[in-house]
Amino acid sequence: MEITGRRMIEKAFSEEGVDTIFAYPGGMVVDILDELYKQEGKYRLVLPRHEQALIFEAEGYARATGKPGVCIVTSGPGATNTITGLADAHYDSIPLVVITGQVPQHLIGNDAFQEVDIVGMTRSVVKYGVTVRDRNELGRILKMAFYIATSGRPGPVLVDIPKDIQVKSGPSEYPKEISIRGYKPNESVHIGQLKRAYKLLASAKKPIILAGGGIHISGAEKELAEFAETTCIPVVTTIMGKGAIPEDHPFYIGNSGMHGRYAANMAVMNCDVLFSIGTRFNDRITGDLNEFAPKAKIIHVDVDTSSISRNVVVDVPVVSDAKLALKKMLEWAVPMKTRAWRVEIKVWNDEHPLGTKGKKGQMDPETIMQEIAGAFPQSIYTTDVGQHQMWATQYIPLQKGCQMITSGGLGTMGFGFPAAIGAKIGRPEKDVVCISGDGGFQMNEQEMATAVIEGVDVTVCIINNHYLGMVRQMQSFFFGKRYSFTNLSAPPRVDMQKIPEEEWKDEWKNYVPDFVKLAQSYGALGIRVEREADIAGALQRAREHKGLSIVEFVISPEEMVLPMVKGGNPMSEMIL
Repeated sequence: MEITGRRMIEKAFSEEGVDTIFAYPGGMVVDILDELYKQEGKYRLVLPRHEQALIFEAEGYARATGKPGVCIVTSGPGATNTITGLADAHYDSIPLVVITGQVPQHLIGNDAFQEVDIVGMTRSVVKYGVTVRDRNELGRILKMAFYIATSGRPGPVLVDIPKDIQVKSGPSEYPKEISIRGYKPNESVHIGQLKRAYKLLASAKKPIILAGGGIHISGAEKELAEFAETTCIPVVTTIMGKGAIPEDHPFYIGNSGMHGRYAANMAVMNCDVLFSIGTRFNDRITGDLNEFAPKAKIIHVDVDTSSISRNVVVDVPVVSDAKLALKKMLEWAVPMKTRAWRVEIKVWNDEHPLGTKGKKGQMDPETIMQEIAGAFPQSIYTTDVGQHQMWATQYIPLQKGCQMITSGGLGTMGFGFPAAIGAKIGRPEKDVVCISGDGGFQMNEQEMATAVIEGVDVTVCIINNHYLGMVRQMQSFFFGKRYSFTNLSAPPRVDMQKIPEEEWKDEWKNYVPDFVKLAQSYGALGIRVEREADIAGALQRAREHKGLSIVEFVISPEEMVLPMVKGGNPMSEMIL
């Protein structure tokens, strides 16, 4: 029996266990959406208000559930609006299957209305991209898409389907399994290399485990904690690895990197063996490559062969899934003599602890983050990108049952709020809190409509300092306090120091938009907090509200994220 291409697409979703689809309509996907409309109650169909937000929502869903996020967008601008999200998912290894409509094949290459070569445009930021040219191949290609997106190092896959393929009839069989020549994800571990790694680790006097986002992707949190406990080796995490081990674990030091904890960075810089697992060694972690972990032999465990020794040349490479490698190493693990080393690390931490409290007689980021964590325990936290993101990673403790979803590799403003919507849709039983900045939130604030209409119960905490705070911080430290293009409550002036104080005070009062009124216009709860004494009450109101809540915290633009390492400098050169 033959079926249409659009029916085959729906069949693929059904066979792959898809339950939620994020879609935005257009002429080149209306056939697919019509087919889904007929499947009443079979899928949750989510209509966002912008395709960029759509793909971030699918990312939030995927990160929260571990299942691939599924998107459908039309050709041309619908497809191009997803490119940022594809790049974001690519860098952070998030499984997505993105289906784009395309003009009929006889029009391809003719500059037809809403025609773009989306496969060519996205080649560098997808794991696999293809335009379907033969209806008979549609089922196999869709099976490949789900398999490639979720196997090995996960990532986004784009399937571009011309209009004529969607309506043409062809085979109804959907493959149960797929074999792809040239694509064989590693599903084992080289025992010899792993033994070399463990032998090197066992010989260390100052060993450190550097855990990245790969721990979460492989579900190896339990194994990591057990390995640290058994061997007595301290653990530092990347931003993406935060939560890989509980915050209160006795062997956990904190995040390392550009805005990492002083003790964590010093531990990496002074260790003699660095056991890195599930991290790509990007520049925010390494700083000056010539000065990264200068005293250490480096072990690198990663499922992606191309990630090993790409940025940092390592001594013992191990291609393996993190969970598989840790399980095997646990068979050999014994306690190591690290007490003196851990005491040394504790001294660093005691000398330079994290903290913003007590600096001013006003709300500080540390207090806000701790109050959020106290009001919403056992939650999923999403963040946008900027100062608030770093404060969240510094001050929100992730215990068992918590998760932090953030844009790591691409650092995408506008990510946090849509990701929170997708995470809540995927995990409706969990509290979901988005921590955003006043700049980042405005990049996808239209998704308030999506949240309200879909009945998504999310609390958004906007940290409003009237600036693009992270760039302002750079301007403050390195550009003579010339706040060019970072003041969101005034035109882009070159030198804010020349503005009279009276004028500045007026600007501060007249911030655009009024987030409380904006929230109310969308049918959401809006709250503004300007005093520390009001934080707890505002968060309690938001928690009790059934639906979208927007809580705006007005803080000083002078608040800084510290420590800070200037880009390209060694991680030991921290501004404190």
